[in-house]
Amino acid sequence: MSTTPDSAVRAYLADHREAFLDDLAEWLRIPSVSADPERAADVRRSAEWLAAKLSGTGFLTTEIWETEGLPAVFAEWPSGDPAAPTVLVYGHHDVQPAAREDGWHTDPFEPHTVDGKLYARGAADDKGQVFFHTLGVRAHLAATGRSAPAVNLKLLIEGEEESGSPNFPALIEKHADRLACDAVIVSDTGMWSRDTPTVCTGMRGLTDCQVDLYGPDQDIHSGSFGGAVPNPATEAARLAAALHDADRRVAVPGFYDGVIELTDRERELFAELPFDEEQWLRTAHSHATLGEAGSTTLERIWARPTAEVNGIGGGYQGPGGKTIVPAAAQLKLSFRLVAGQDAAAVQQSVRDWVADRLPAGIRHDITFWGATRPCLTPLDHPALQSVVRAMERAFETKIRFTREGGSGPAADLQDVLGVPVLFLGISVPSDGWHAPNEKVELDLLMKGVETAAYLWGDLADTWRTA
Repeated sequence: MSTTPDSAVRAYLADHREAFLDDLAEWLRIPSVSADPERAADVRRSAEWLAAKLSGTGFLTTEIWETEGLPAVFAEWPSGDPAAPTVLVYGHHDVQPAAREDGWHTDPFEPHTVDGKLYARGAADDKGQVFFHTLGVRAHLAATGRSAPAVNLKLLIEGEEESGSPNFPALIEKHADRLACDAVIVSDTGMWSRDTPTVCTGMRGLTDCQVDLYGPDQDIHSGSFGGAVPNPATEAARLAAALHDADRRVAVPGFYDGVIELTDRERELFAELPFDEEQWLRTAHSHATLGEAGSTTLERIWARPTAEVNGIGGGYQGPGGKTIVPAAAQLKLSFRLVAGQDAAAVQQSVRDWVADRLPAGIRHDITFWGATRPCLTPLDHPALQSVVRAMERAFETKIRFTREGGSGPAADLQDVLGVPVLFLGISVPSDGWHAPNEKVELDLLMKGVETAAYLWGDLADTWRTA
């Protein structure tokens, strides 16, 4: 058995905590801002630093993988057990831009600790949550007496996530054989709160587009021609207004095809969360909730597909009036997708819907900017249950379940590798991802380390793959 003793793990962490935090601070000092071309050398330096540290941790293989943009890091440590599951941990080593004048209390790339909180760009998103796996696997080995992890462990740490992962799909397609695994664990996420630790079970997908509408060959006089020829701005407004029905359901035919509906159990689990809708509205800088009838707010943002008008424009926008029928108008739309929906089918449904609603005399183009697929892990999946048990041991409390309303590169891994994606993160909403004074709470960071230390043994004991 490879089960990891709790007391041995905690003793090891106590002895190695300060060295771990010193190493993390060293990494945080590297300003690996992928969005800034002038920081490209720093992103590469970050990758080289991590590869060296993973090699020092004990990973038998550590490589820097080049892309058309900025580099990723791959590491591998086989278990030596042919029946052990293979797990791929995903995270990213690039960070958001940050400068003192943005509102930081101190230099964002000079880590400092106040009241048990480590402040620095990347402390939570995502260097801290990547780095806890290095101490976690060492604690796992020390506590069990093993010379290799109980699972076949791989890491893929991206260098362009904060820039939209433009080269990530091509990277994983190229290296699909090397990345082959039984499950992916994403350590680039968070929990409901420090008092309510949670595991995320899914993310929504995304596809978005621009609809360009063309009417007259030029702007024309509304007195001479208005009301007698089609107006592209009017048609853009009509499309936007027709996007939802009276129950706020998306009115595009076929949009809901394949949607995997929430089970009664999943609704019960959402309802267990201490959700304060008034506080949520303040966070949303909004004044009332509104959405699909029959769904709660959490269900709407986590488990229901949506359509949003992101922008609408056309014609004269300057001061005063200008009485014209404009030559063109534009509509920007985005669609969040849930498990069971096919992005290509949704795109075709939108194309057909737009074409069917436009009158003669209005020409149009639709440009889609790609798609991110949704991902969802069943609650009874053995790997998810291992994550939950490992977190419960570390946090010593019941672990609850959430989903993410946004989208990310995790679904690319699910699609290419054909395996479930799980989420293991310890960040909390107050950590301020992408904001000034980003931080990570050190006690929660160490709970992440402890969870990782328990996880590999639990997976090996409960999920044999051969």
